[in-house]
Amino acid sequence: MNDARALNKMAVSATLHCLTGCAIGEVLGMIIGTALGWDSMATVALAVALAFVFGFGLSTLPLLRVGMGFFAALSVVAAADTLSVATMEVVDNLVMLAIPGAMEAGLLNPLFWFSMALALTAAFFAALPVNRYLLKRGKGHALTMKHLGHDHSHH
Repeated sequence: MNDARALNKMAVSATLHCLTGCAIGEVLGMIIGTALGWDSMATVALAVALAFVFGFGLSTLPLLRVGMGFFAALSVVAAADTLSVATMEVVDNLVMLAIPGAMEAGLLNPLFWFSMALALTAAFFAALPVNRYLLKRGKGHALTMKHLGHDHSHH
């Protein structure tokens, strides 16, 4: 596999990994905020916080499994994932706020779930070039993979 193709494959993998944590946190935050009747800004704040918690958590677990200490693992993950998670969160929440009625739709309304799926898809495509850029420079997900004993050029 040529270098560009390997880099693109790793960027997609890193972005999907990031999206998983972000999606769990976003959906949970939106569900909690909506169920509690919070306004859009409070709900978005909770969703963003939970996206970082779950995004970082999913990346931290493998490092803990290989024996890295919690704070050391968290510092690697913060350095590796912050830009990707932040990009996803900005795009995801802008899309949710831009769709009329999405934030107020309620959990039983298909508009809420359609909007969430659209927002997360847009977030993936926004973060993909960010992750590719970081990986190309040995940053981002490459930092985590290095600590796990993987060379990102072979993924």
